[in-house]
Amino acid sequence: MVKLNSEMKNAFSKMRIFPLATASKDGVPNVIPIGFCKLQEDDETVWIADNFFLKTLENLKENPRVALYVWGPETQGCFQIKGPIEIKTSGEDYEKMYKMVKSMGDRFPARSLVIMKITEVYECVSGPDAGKKLL
Repeated sequence: MVKLNSEMKNAFSKMRIFPLATASKDGVPNVIPIGFCKLQEDDETVWIADNFFLKTLENLKENPRVALYVWGPETQGCFQIKGPIEIKTSGEDYEKMYKMVKSMGDRFPARSLVIMKITEVYECVSGPDAGKKLL
């Protein structure tokens, strides 16, 4: 696992919507916007709430790896995070996420918790270092 540095953590904290990319076992891609995406205190784990996943959940079960894109007008720079995931529908971590999501409103079902472990971080700014592995 790799830990995000302070600049990356700052950019991550400013994001409101995260593009989340998955792929089926056959490599068919899918990208969705995620509103509940929280970097945990260890700086190497991301919690993602499954409120309305359909193709995404199917993909995660077939191919448990994801990519997140961190970029927007409020961030400095741009980077992509990749890593394996685990899906939880019960237990202490799930219950903690469920309470956080429900505190934002009852319209979110918080069906499952997707736990991502960060294994790679890549540069996304255009130029000669585009695609360069940062961590």
